[in-house]
Amino acid sequence: MRKLFFLVLLAFTVSSMSAQRIAIVDINAILSEMSDYKAAQKELDEVAAGWRQEISKEQDKVKSLYNKYQAEQVLLTDDIKKQREEEIVAKETEVREMQKRRFGPEGDLFKKRQQMVAPIQDKVFAAIENYAAERGFDLIFDKAGSAGLLFVKPEFDKTEEVRKKIGK
Repeated sequence: MRKLFFLVLLAFTVSSMSAQRIAIVDINAILSEMSDYKAAQKELDEVAAGWRQEISKEQDKVKSLYNKYQAEQVLLTDDIKKQREEEIVAKETEVREMQKRRFGPEGDLFKKRQQMVAPIQDKVFAAIENYAAERGFDLIFDKAGSAGLLFVKPEFDKTEEVRKKIGK
């Protein structure tokens, strides 16, 4: 949020100096009104719910193993106790790995979201670029703050000049 504020402040400062045209767009509002985005979100929610249920069942199995172990512990030899404890720990590790594989930062849900939502977002970003070109905007920011800067005229990108300054 602070970064977005700084960018907007900078853009307004620059715009007052050389009359750039700036616009603000709410990406979340646009996406939430698109039927294909809603359908993708619904499917993602259903898939995630199924995976949560799968993980919950596995966690219940771990609890069951632990409860059974607790009930039988006094009757077990040290070797069997150790074996059961290792079995429980292995099952807990398996469940954590499953959770990470499904919901982790590079997990199945992230990949599926990228696969389903990226084309819709690309469509919106293309529309923003076309709008900017048609109306003569130099900068367009995301009001929701999730994407930050959505469009900038190529002439404002000074990356190459800075690279040259530092000898790259």
